[in-house]
Amino acid sequence: MKIIGKISIGVVLVAVMTASCTKKFEEVNTDPNRIDKISPGTLLNPILYNVSAYNMQRADDITFNLMQVALPFPSASGGLHRYDVSENIGSGTWSTYYQWLNNVKEMYAAAVTAQDVNYQGIALVLNAWIYSNLTDCFGDVPMDEANRAEGESILRPKFNTQKEVYTKILKDLDSANSLFNISKAMTYGTEILFANNVTKWKKFGNSLRLRLLLRVSRKTEMNAWAQLRTMVDNPTTYPVFTANNEAAVLSLTGVTPLVSPWGRAVDFTSYRASGKFFLDGLNTLNDPRRAKFATQARNASGSATIGYVGIPSGYGGSENQFNYIPSNVNVSLVTAPMINPLMTYAEVEFIRAELEWHDGNAAAAKSAYERGTKAAIEQWGLTMPADYFTVNINAAYDGTLSRIILQKYYALTFVDFQQWFEYRRTGLPLLPVADGMLNGKKMPVRFKYPLTVRNLNTENYQKAAAACGNDDINFKSWWAQ
Repeated sequence: MKIIGKISIGVVLVAVMTASCTKKFEEVNTDPNRIDKISPGTLLNPILYNVSAYNMQRADDITFNLMQVALPFPSASGGLHRYDVSENIGSGTWSTYYQWLNNVKEMYAAAVTAQDVNYQGIALVLNAWIYSNLTDCFGDVPMDEANRAEGESILRPKFNTQKEVYTKILKDLDSANSLFNISKAMTYGTEILFANNVTKWKKFGNSLRLRLLLRVSRKTEMNAWAQLRTMVDNPTTYPVFTANNEAAVLSLTGVTPLVSPWGRAVDFTSYRASGKFFLDGLNTLNDPRRAKFATQARNASGSATIGYVGIPSGYGGSENQFNYIPSNVNVSLVTAPMINPLMTYAEVEFIRAELEWHDGNAAAAKSAYERGTKAAIEQWGLTMPADYFTVNINAAYDGTLSRIILQKYYALTFVDFQQWFEYRRTGLPLLPVADGMLNGKKMPVRFKYPLTVRNLNTENYQKAAAACGNDDINFKSWWAQ
């Protein structure tokens, strides 16, 4: 079954009739109000909304806990913030991504049939976006044989290595850049991300390629640093995001279908507390994002505010040890009108900053760092303080990668799993370790394969599991080795 119905597959096939049927039978019994082919535009908005909504919720449920942004409170024992990783934690991610990858595949086929290069390019971008997250969560995953059950009867797909996945999606993003035709209009209705602006779609594809090249930059065979330099130095050939209003950030108005992923916004704040590391860093920076991201803590009696004070992830002992009511996540973050960031302009600038840092270009790294920080603050509708970098030594660029990644960490708030992926790539920011943490107090670096995969695709699962330390949550991805 297709997840998004083809509005109608057309006329239902009928049994072969007797010779006495008239020549006009098929014509008479064809419903003129139904279509027999789907347009690529029909699939685009559901893919965009549903994948981005799921990603935003995963950011809250998984990334926030692992990266000390927020955590359950009270939390007497266990929990992901203590690195207590459940056996099937990645099941929803696996099934949701493959569900929508099937629709991306269908969208691409429809675009090829329609000879529409822009929708072909968009499908390649969406495919790379989803597959990159999928492989970064699990490692080796089915790709070449994935979603080929219908018509081809491939029910137990083989796994591709992470290197193979990255090689394919990076090539696809390069192809998409060449495919996009900004003089050709998108004619299948208005899409919800860029409102049919082909130039912005082209910039999204290239910005995503920057992200993924940086992700694999440790692997010399990928030649990533040279490719990053080529792209950054040739903006005409490889245009990327240059402002917040170009970025892949979905505006959720609250009007159907653009509603908050949280059916009840109050669920976002129930039994929660902001993370101490997250808020302490913003306090040190005297950062205007504090009020956007969190409420103020109160004294034990609740009679007075005491500033922005979170609690440490992985804390040991009882929650009664805290003699204050901690800050909570701000409900306005998930109350429409709101934003849902897929990939931000700020991230692009921090990629630039790291490239320039790597190449020893201090002035260029500083400029990109400052542009990225400013964009990250302003994307939330806030005003960048004029003296942000000059009055606070903790905010000023100091020539280190850790300074770049700390600001990138804040810029990636709500961007699916990206804070976690970047931590695994760089080991930054330096997260405190608490007594209550499990897993040897080590950050888990992947999800186990879902139980359904183990049970229904056993032979291929066993091969993939053997390649990642017997399906070990501490086994590093190929690009991190």
